[in-house]
Amino acid sequence: MQNHHTGIDKNKFIPNAHRLDRLSRPYLVWLYIFACFPVLIMFALMFVDAEGIRFEGMEFTMYNFTVLGTKSVLIAFWNSVKYSVLTTLLCIFFGYLLAYTLYKSKLKNKYLILLLLILPMWTNILLRITALANIFKPNNIITDMLGIEGWNIIGTDWAILLGMVFTYLPFIVLPIYTSLEKIDPSLEEAALDLGVTDFTKFWKVIFPLSFKGIVSGSIMVLLPCMSGFAIPKVLGEGNILLIGNIIEQNFINMSYNQGAVLAIVILIVILGSILLVNKFDKEGETLL
Repeated sequence: MQNHHTGIDKNKFIPNAHRLDRLSRPYLVWLYIFACFPVLIMFALMFVDAEGIRFEGMEFTMYNFTVLGTKSVLIAFWNSVKYSVLTTLLCIFFGYLLAYTLYKSKLKNKYLILLLLILPMWTNILLRITALANIFKPNNIITDMLGIEGWNIIGTDWAILLGMVFTYLPFIVLPIYTSLEKIDPSLEEAALDLGVTDFTKFWKVIFPLSFKGIVSGSIMVLLPCMSGFAIPKVLGEGNILLIGNIIEQNFINMSYNQGAVLAIVILIVILGSILLVNKFDKEGETLL
């Protein structure tokens, strides 16, 4: 397309959409091969009886779904729900407190502080969990430096709960802070002009407008807590099993069929949570 007044061909300056589409094709191929294809394999394994992943001698069966009613799986599901909900509630409280304090502060480099907060997320999660496991033991680097006797909470409920909060707290701070930053300051000024108290202003104006960030952050904390297995395995020392540990054990023991059933159930929960986030935050504003 050429501008008749200037004689400039705009196609030279506007990127071609088809060329951009071609650049995304390798990613789509990677996604289909390493994400979608394994899900299809697991979906098929739910309905067959076979040793490992072998097509020879496969028979259609619904027996694999009986694993959902076993005592160990029900206990693991309950543990997953319990720890994920408790972790999410604690992260909402401390995450909102931290995000709101940072939002109201007069600091100039707020995003630098956010960067320092999420910086540990760039390291391997196993390294962080292993470091926590050392701190939760009676004799650790902190007790040695201070010359005091520590508490041994490794292998307990507290170790798993604290480990989850420490690991996933940054996941909720950023969405909440982003939603707070997008609130129009004139709304707060208008509320104060009406003579409301600071608490009423917060509860009636700020909190409702930041609710999308709470929902988005809560889902980002809830899902990895429910499906994870590293934290209860390292910090709980295997004393407390979550559904992620049951899935891991099934795949290690080559019980792929029953492991696939549990994995698909978790996947359905994840997809439902993503739909919930899209309902509250259709434009993805709080995830930026």
